[in-house]
Parts: sequence; C-alpha cells; structure tokens
Amino acid sequence: MPESRKLSIRVPILTRVEGEGALELDIDKGAITHLKFSIFEPPRLFEKLLEGRDCQEVPDITARICGICPVAYQMSAVHAAEMAFGVTISPWARDLRRLLYCGEWLQSHALHIHLLAAPDFLGFDSALAMAKTFPHVVKRGLTLQGLGNRLMRVIGGRSVHPVNTCVGGFYAAPPVAEMQALRAELAAAQEDAYELVRWVVRLPMPADEQDFVSVALQHPDEYPFNEGRIVSDAGLAIDIADYAQHFEEFQVPHSTALHAHLHGKAYLVGPLARVNVLHEQLPAHLLALLAGSRVQFPSRNMFHSMAARALEIAYCIDEALRLLDSYTLPDQPYVAFTPRESTGFGCTEAPRGMLWHRYDFHADGTVKTARIVPPTSQNQARMEQDLHQSLHAFGLDNDDAALRLRAEQVIRNYDPCISCATHFLRLKVTRT
Repeated sequence: MPESRKLSIRVPILTRVEGEGALELDIDKGAITHLKFSIFEPPRLFEKLLEGRDCQEVPDITARICGICPVAYQMSAVHAAEMAFGVTISPWARDLRRLLYCGEWLQSHALHIHLLAAPDFLGFDSALAMAKTFPHVVKRGLTLQGLGNRLMRVIGGRSVHPVNTCVGGFYAAPPVAEMQALRAELAAAQEDAYELVRWVVRLPMPADEQDFVSVALQHPDEYPFNEGRIVSDAGLAIDIADYAQHFEEFQVPHSTALHAHLHGKAYLVGPLARVNVLHEQLPAHLLALLAGSRVQFPSRNMFHSMAARALEIAYCIDEALRLLDSYTLPDQPYVAFTPRESTGFGCTEAPRGMLWHRYDFHADGTVKTARIVPPTSQNQARMEQDLHQSLHAFGLDNDDAALRLRAEQVIRNYDPCISCATHFLRLKVTRT
C-alpha cells in the first residue's frame, strides 16, 4: 500500500444487539490507526426487570434474553438459585439438563457452521447459494440442527424459550417413548456428525495465527456444560464465585455493550477456547477425526473455531446417546426447597462461551439484585484485537469489498448472535 494512501471505513452503528454490527476503520501509511467494533442496543433492562421476581420466574424470564441460546440463560439462573438456597438436584435432573444442553449446542453450532460460516469459506453469499453446489452438506446440517431443536422441544417443552426448567429440576419428565424416538434419530445421525468434522477440517481456512488467552469452565470428570471452575490456558483456576475478582466489565464510548478484561487484557470464550483448554477431555475417537488435517488443538488460528464447533456437535450426539441409554421416569422431576436470604452464582457454557450470573435473593426467594455477563460482551474486546490483527495479516491494500468480507468473516467466526452475523456489515467507505 502506498504510504500516502489513507482509507476510512465507516459502518453504520448497530440498532439491535442481535441485529447489526458496526465497524469504524482508518488506515494510514499502511497501518490501522483507528478500529472500533461496536454493538449498540437500546437498554434491555433484564437485570432490572428481574428485581422483585420470584426465583421460579427467573429461568423463564432470562430465557427471553436470547432466542438462540435460551437454555444457557436458564441453566446459569437455576444453578445460581440452587447455590443460594442449598439445593441438590437429583442425578436424573442433572442428566436431563446435560441432554437439554446437548440440544442447544447441536442446533446452535449446526446453524452457525452451515448458515453463517461455511458459505464464507467456500465463496458463497448464503447457505441457499451454497446448497446448489453442496446440497448434501446443507441438508445434513439442517438435519443436525433439527435434531437439536427436537431435543430442546421434547425436554424443554418447546425449542425456543423452553418452559420446563425450574429451580430444583424440571416441572415434568419427558415421556419415555419420545426419548426413545429421539435416541433412534440421534443414532442415525451419529455418522453424519463424524463426517461433518472431516468435512469442516478440509475447508480452506485462512492462516490466522494469533496470541490470545482461552477461558472456559472445567469439570474434573466431563466436558463441561453446567458446572465447573473457571480456568484459562494461562494458568487461571478459580471458583465461579470469584469471577468478579479477576474479570472486569467496563464501558467504552463507542458501544452500549460492556467489554470485559481478564487481569486487564482481552480474552476468548467460546468453542475454540473450550477445545483449546479442554481437548484432552474429548473422546479419543473424536480427536482422531482430525487425523491428516491441518487442524489440531490447541490452535492459535481463530478460524479453527468452526472445527471446534463441529467437534462439539459430534460430542453432543455421543453424549446425548449415552444419557438417553439410561433414561427412565423419576418418582419426582424436581426437589423441593426453602428460599432464604442469600447470594448465588451460576456459570455455564453457552454455545458461544461462558455465561456468568449472580443473584442476591430476599428471604422469600424474590430477586434483590441480578448481574448477567453474556459471552458476546466477554469476547468484544478480543474481537477488536482479532479484527486488527486479521486485517493486517490479510493485507490492507486489498480493495474495500475484500476488506469488508474479511471483517465479516472475523465477526461471524465468533457467532456473537445470528442477527449480528447475518446482517453485518453495511459498508460506507470514505477515501482521502
């Protein structure tokens, strides 16, 4: 790029957190001099809306925060309440929650791979365009996504904003016959999930090695959904109650969504971070699906997050089959509890990354205060760093359309939300 060339890219600011993204980019003398990625949304006030509500209303309210990962919001909320009230759920309820989480990861990851990310890597504008050349791939992806929705509907009562989750367990036990039918569908899809991993790791992913810190929950015995300690590949290992002592949320002028730092620096949560930190907890037969590919974990290539998602899809199919093998009806789907004035913390792994909740409860079980830290906010500072490094590595002398596409790929790679990923970006370029 000639040193005298200046380039300014202004992308209109977002109007909804799940609607649009925004990017400001100035380039001068072959270097990025200004870069801001913004998520702008009107205040949604969920934390304030929860104040005064009964603890059993909280899971259904928090589920409305996101139409793609409502289970994660429910799970972090019920775990926080159960911690606060000293509730120990039954092994049956614990298994069913893992099954429900399998459904959410399955539908969310399949959607991201096939409808958002894969078209980028293969040069298509959309999944519909990709389907003309790869009909089997898109059909397979939609089948896997549909299976995730089925799991959520059967266990949670409906696939969007499930209503069967409660503090102490579930309101009702899913019928055995429906669970057996689900098992048969999952078994039929198992090889498709394995083949998806082999297909994804063969995609032409850009070389994009970066230095970042991966953060995830870690459970001693299993790949985590609902429980664990917060760990990083830089040596962090803390209880979820100590989150606020190590992570800082802060406001930036260009975005209404909070940013977050770990010990003063940006960090990554989500599928790539999970697999980077926890790959040794994935079954060997799943990691063997990577054999002969350039994708190996831990990975510093941000675009390998799609391979991480594919691996987690395969894991969810396996895990759901294991859990369904022993499914029976319980005597009671929930345990009773007595509220008390207390504080509880919940931290689970949403498809997009760690989701942390804290609630202070009154003695009658109503919410005194609530705090919710979603994964998109946690990743926002890392996204800006990623955009900066990725666009430099891509080459700032590329034309505006190419820069815009690479920026979109970087943002979609995080899957901050479906609406953000699909509507981003409307590009306005001013050259001087």
